[in-house]
Amino acid sequence: MEIIGVIVAGIIIGLLGKFVAPGNKDNIPIWLTILCGIGGVIIGWFVYTAFGGNGSSGVDWVRWLVAIVISAVLVVIASTVTGRNTTARR
Repeated sequence: MEIIGVIVAGIIIGLLGKFVAPGNKDNIPIWLTILCGIGGVIIGWFVYTAFGGNGSSGVDWVRWLVAIVISAVLVVIASTVTGRNTTARR
């Protein structure tokens, strides 16, 4: 059941990461955005626990913010590496 939660959270976090990433990041496919979101959730959890995060009794907002930031970084990297060039060359 936890894997389904990571996938659903990854979709949402990936789209949020794409939204907060600087510049025009609409040149990568949606499946890559979702993969960046899933990666952001998984890597964000490891980073959060590595720096002493132990969760809270309610919603752990810091962990989700870390996941969004890492997802945004992954979206920027994916856009730089695999993005389609939308400018015309002369």
